[in-house]
Amino acid sequence: MIQHKLASQASFSTRNVTVVDWRAWHDDYHQPDSMLSQRLRIVQHQIRQALDDCPPGRVRAISLCAGQGHDLLGALARHSRRQDVAARLVELDAHNAAIARRTALTAGLHNIDVVTGDAALMRHYHGMVPANIVLACGVFGNITNCDIERTLAYLPQLCAPGATLIWTRHRHRPDQVPWICHRLEQAGFQQHWLSDPHQDFAVGVHRFTGQPQPLDPTARLFTFIGYDLLTATTTPGESQ
Repeated sequence: MIQHKLASQASFSTRNVTVVDWRAWHDDYHQPDSMLSQRLRIVQHQIRQALDDCPPGRVRAISLCAGQGHDLLGALARHSRRQDVAARLVELDAHNAAIARRTALTAGLHNIDVVTGDAALMRHYHGMVPANIVLACGVFGNITNCDIERTLAYLPQLCAPGATLIWTRHRHRPDQVPWICHRLEQAGFQQHWLSDPHQDFAVGVHRFTGQPQPLDPTARLFTFIGYDLLTATTTPGESQ
Protein backbone atom coordinates (compact mmCIF):
# COMPACT_ATOMS: atom_id res chain seq x y z
CA MET A 1 0.00 0.00 0.00
CA ILE A 2 1.10 3.57 -0.60
CA GLN A 3 1.08 4.46 3.08
CA HIS A 4 3.26 1.45 3.78
CA LYS A 5 5.77 2.39 1.08
CA LEU A 6 6.02 5.94 2.42
CA ALA A 7 6.43 4.99 6.06
CA SER A 8 10.10 5.94 6.16
CA GLN A 9 9.23 9.44 5.01
CA ALA A 10 6.12 10.05 7.08
CA SER A 11 6.07 7.98 10.24
CA PHE A 12 7.23 7.69 13.80
CA SER A 13 7.59 4.74 16.13
CA THR A 14 5.93 4.07 19.45
CA ARG A 15 6.45 0.82 21.36
CA ASN A 16 7.93 -0.75 18.21
CA VAL A 17 4.81 0.04 16.16
CA THR A 18 5.17 2.37 13.18
CA VAL A 19 2.51 5.08 13.18
CA VAL A 20 1.86 7.19 10.10
CA ASP A 21 2.21 10.96 10.47
CA TRP A 22 -0.78 11.95 8.35
CA ARG A 23 0.41 15.53 7.92
CA ALA A 24 3.84 14.55 6.60
CA TRP A 25 2.23 11.73 4.59
CA HIS A 26 0.71 14.34 2.28
CA ASP A 27 4.18 15.65 1.31
CA ASP A 28 4.55 12.92 -1.31
CA TYR A 29 1.73 14.48 -3.29
CA HIS A 30 4.35 17.06 -4.29
CA GLN A 31 6.73 14.42 -5.65
CA PRO A 32 5.66 13.76 -9.28
CA ASP A 33 7.09 10.23 -9.38
CA SER A 34 5.73 9.04 -6.02
CA MET A 35 3.14 6.30 -5.81
CA LEU A 36 0.80 8.74 -4.11
CA SER A 37 1.07 11.20 -7.00
CA GLN A 38 0.43 8.43 -9.51
CA ARG A 39 -2.73 7.44 -7.68
CA LEU A 40 -3.80 11.06 -7.34
CA ARG A 41 -3.57 11.68 -11.08
CA ILE A 42 -5.79 8.67 -11.75
CA VAL A 43 -8.35 9.73 -9.13
CA GLN A 44 -8.46 13.30 -10.44
CA HIS A 45 -8.97 12.05 -13.99
CA GLN A 46 -11.88 9.89 -12.87
CA ILE A 47 -13.43 12.81 -10.98
CA ARG A 48 -13.25 14.94 -14.13
CA GLN A 49 -14.86 12.14 -16.11
CA ALA A 50 -17.64 11.88 -13.53
CA LEU A 51 -18.24 15.64 -13.74
CA ASP A 52 -18.44 15.43 -17.52
CA ASP A 53 -21.07 12.71 -17.19
CA CYS A 54 -23.26 14.61 -14.71
CA PRO A 55 -26.41 16.25 -16.13
CA PRO A 56 -26.52 20.06 -16.34
CA GLY A 57 -27.09 21.94 -13.09
CA ARG A 58 -25.82 21.67 -9.55
CA VAL A 59 -23.51 18.76 -8.72
CA ARG A 60 -23.14 17.57 -5.15
CA ALA A 61 -19.92 15.88 -4.05
CA ILE A 62 -18.70 14.51 -0.73
CA SER A 63 -15.27 13.25 0.29
CA LEU A 64 -14.67 10.93 3.24
CA CYS A 65 -11.33 11.30 5.05
CA ALA A 66 -10.56 14.12 2.63
CA GLY A 67 -7.09 15.00 3.96
CA GLN A 68 -5.92 18.20 2.31
CA GLY A 69 -8.45 17.80 -0.49
CA HIS A 70 -5.93 17.25 -3.29
CA ASP A 71 -8.13 14.86 -5.24
CA LEU A 72 -11.36 16.84 -5.53
CA LEU A 73 -9.91 20.36 -5.36
CA GLY A 74 -7.21 19.50 -7.87
CA ALA A 75 -9.76 18.02 -10.26
CA LEU A 76 -11.98 21.10 -9.98
CA ALA A 77 -9.21 23.68 -10.37
CA ARG A 78 -9.49 24.05 -14.17
CA HIS A 79 -12.66 22.11 -14.90
CA SER A 80 -15.36 23.86 -16.89
CA ARG A 81 -18.02 22.84 -14.34
CA ARG A 82 -16.07 23.93 -11.27
CA GLN A 83 -18.73 26.45 -10.23
CA ASP A 84 -21.51 23.87 -10.56
CA VAL A 85 -20.04 21.82 -7.74
CA ALA A 86 -21.13 22.10 -4.11
CA ALA A 87 -18.98 19.82 -2.00
CA ARG A 88 -18.36 18.74 1.56
CA LEU A 89 -14.95 17.47 2.60
CA VAL A 90 -14.75 15.79 6.00
CA GLU A 91 -11.34 15.47 7.64
CA LEU A 92 -10.44 14.81 11.27
CA ASP A 93 -7.00 16.44 11.30
CA ALA A 94 -7.45 20.19 11.82
CA HIS A 95 -4.16 21.07 10.11
CA ASN A 96 -5.05 19.16 6.95
CA ALA A 97 -8.59 20.54 6.97
CA ALA A 98 -7.24 24.10 7.20
CA ILE A 99 -5.03 23.51 4.17
CA ALA A 100 -8.04 22.23 2.23
CA ARG A 101 -10.01 25.38 3.11
CA ARG A 102 -7.16 27.65 1.99
CA THR A 103 -6.73 25.70 -1.23
CA ALA A 104 -10.43 26.01 -2.06
CA LEU A 105 -10.46 29.75 -1.37
CA THR A 106 -7.29 30.37 -3.35
CA ALA A 107 -8.80 28.50 -6.30
CA GLY A 108 -12.00 30.56 -6.10
CA LEU A 109 -14.08 27.51 -5.18
CA HIS A 110 -16.63 29.13 -2.89
CA ASN A 111 -19.09 26.24 -2.62
CA ILE A 112 -16.67 23.93 -0.81
CA ASP A 113 -17.52 23.14 2.81
CA VAL A 114 -14.63 21.61 4.77
CA VAL A 115 -15.73 20.01 8.03
CA THR A 116 -13.16 19.24 10.71
CA GLY A 117 -14.60 16.06 12.14
CA ASP A 118 -14.76 12.28 12.04
CA ALA A 119 -15.67 11.20 8.51
CA ALA A 120 -17.19 8.00 9.90
CA LEU A 121 -20.11 9.91 11.43
CA MET A 122 -23.00 10.11 9.01
CA ARG A 123 -24.33 13.31 10.53
CA HIS A 124 -21.50 15.25 8.86
CA TYR A 125 -23.08 14.62 5.45
CA HIS A 126 -26.53 15.93 6.32
CA GLY A 127 -27.59 18.59 3.82
CA MET A 128 -25.17 17.42 1.12
CA VAL A 129 -26.72 14.06 0.30
CA PRO A 130 -27.82 12.42 -1.84
CA ALA A 131 -24.59 13.27 -3.68
CA ASN A 132 -23.71 12.83 -7.34
CA ILE A 133 -20.04 12.08 -6.63
CA VAL A 134 -18.80 10.24 -3.54
CA LEU A 135 -15.09 9.87 -2.81
CA ALA A 136 -13.76 7.19 -0.47
CA CYS A 137 -10.05 7.52 -1.23
CA GLY A 138 -7.52 6.41 1.35
CA VAL A 139 -10.21 4.85 3.52
CA PHE A 140 -10.54 1.13 2.82
CA GLY A 141 -6.86 0.36 3.42
CA ASN A 142 -7.00 1.89 6.89
CA ILE A 143 -10.03 0.17 8.42
CA THR A 144 -10.92 -3.43 9.23
CA ASN A 145 -12.70 -5.68 6.77
CA CYS A 146 -15.79 -5.62 9.00
CA ASP A 147 -15.82 -1.83 8.84
CA ILE A 148 -15.30 -1.88 5.07
CA GLU A 149 -18.37 -4.10 4.75
CA ARG A 150 -20.37 -1.85 7.06
CA THR A 151 -19.34 1.29 5.14
CA LEU A 152 -20.28 -0.25 1.79
CA ALA A 153 -23.70 -1.17 3.16
CA TYR A 154 -24.30 2.46 4.19
CA LEU A 155 -23.18 4.02 0.91
CA PRO A 156 -26.72 4.01 -0.58
CA GLN A 157 -27.56 6.63 2.06
CA LEU A 158 -24.97 8.97 0.54
CA CYS A 159 -25.64 8.45 -3.17
CA ALA A 160 -28.13 9.92 -5.59
CA PRO A 161 -29.48 7.68 -8.38
CA GLY A 162 -26.68 7.16 -10.90
CA ALA A 163 -24.05 8.59 -8.53
CA THR A 164 -20.38 7.89 -9.14
CA LEU A 165 -18.38 6.33 -6.32
CA ILE A 166 -14.59 6.63 -6.59
CA TRP A 167 -12.57 4.63 -4.10
CA THR A 168 -9.04 3.35 -3.52
CA ARG A 169 -7.43 0.38 -1.83
CA HIS A 170 -3.94 -1.10 -1.78
CA ARG A 171 -3.34 -4.49 -3.42
CA HIS A 172 -1.13 -5.81 -0.64
CA ARG A 173 -1.70 -9.55 -0.12
CA PRO A 174 -4.27 -10.78 0.42
CA ASP A 175 -5.76 -8.55 -2.29
CA GLN A 176 -9.21 -7.51 -1.09
CA VAL A 177 -10.11 -5.48 -4.18
CA PRO A 178 -12.18 -8.28 -5.81
CA TRP A 179 -14.05 -8.77 -2.53
CA ILE A 180 -14.79 -5.03 -2.30
CA CYS A 181 -16.10 -5.05 -5.88
CA HIS A 182 -18.36 -8.00 -5.04
CA ARG A 183 -19.72 -6.30 -1.92
CA LEU A 184 -20.35 -3.12 -3.87
CA GLU A 185 -22.37 -5.07 -6.41
CA GLN A 186 -24.46 -6.48 -3.57
CA ALA A 187 -25.03 -2.94 -2.27
CA GLY A 188 -26.39 -1.75 -5.62
CA PHE A 189 -23.25 -0.50 -7.39
CA GLN A 190 -22.15 -1.47 -10.89
CA GLN A 191 -18.46 -1.48 -11.76
CA HIS A 192 -17.67 1.21 -14.31
CA TRP A 193 -13.87 1.14 -14.29
CA LEU A 194 -11.03 -0.45 -12.32
CA SER A 195 -7.33 0.37 -12.55
CA ASP A 196 -4.62 -2.01 -13.74
CA PRO A 197 -4.48 -5.02 -11.37
CA HIS A 198 -0.68 -5.11 -11.69
CA GLN A 199 -0.31 -1.77 -9.90
CA ASP A 200 0.35 -1.68 -6.15
CA PHE A 201 -2.88 0.25 -5.63
CA ALA A 202 -6.40 0.10 -6.99
CA VAL A 203 -8.67 2.94 -8.04
CA GLY A 204 -12.25 1.85 -8.55
CA VAL A 205 -15.19 3.66 -10.13
CA HIS A 206 -18.68 2.32 -9.49
CA ARG A 207 -22.08 3.69 -10.50
CA PHE A 208 -24.98 3.50 -8.08
CA THR A 209 -27.86 1.65 -9.71
CA GLY A 210 -29.81 0.90 -6.54
CA GLN A 211 -32.41 2.83 -4.60
CA PRO A 212 -31.19 5.70 -2.37
CA GLN A 213 -31.89 5.29 1.33
CA PRO A 214 -32.69 7.92 3.98
CA LEU A 215 -29.67 9.22 5.88
CA ASP A 216 -29.29 7.87 9.40
CA PRO A 217 -27.48 10.74 11.18
CA THR A 218 -26.81 8.55 14.23
CA ALA A 219 -24.80 5.94 12.31
CA ARG A 220 -21.06 5.40 12.54
CA LEU A 221 -19.40 3.75 9.56
CA PHE A 222 -15.93 2.79 10.74
CA THR A 223 -13.00 3.38 13.05
CA PHE A 224 -9.97 4.73 11.20
CA ILE A 225 -7.05 2.66 12.47
CA GLY A 226 -4.31 3.21 9.89
CA TYR A 227 -2.54 0.73 7.65
CA ASP A 228 0.59 0.29 9.77
CA LEU A 229 -1.34 -0.25 12.99
CA LEU A 230 -3.65 -2.71 11.24
CA THR A 231 -0.63 -4.64 10.00
CA ALA A 232 1.01 -4.62 13.43
CA THR A 233 -2.12 -5.87 15.21
CA THR A 234 -3.31 -8.43 12.64
CA THR A 235 -2.91 -11.97 13.86
CA PRO A 236 -1.60 -14.73 11.57
CA GLY A 237 -4.33 -15.92 9.22
CA GLU A 238 -6.44 -12.75 9.62
CA SER A 239 -6.94 -10.73 6.43
CA GLN A 240 -6.85 -6.94 6.16
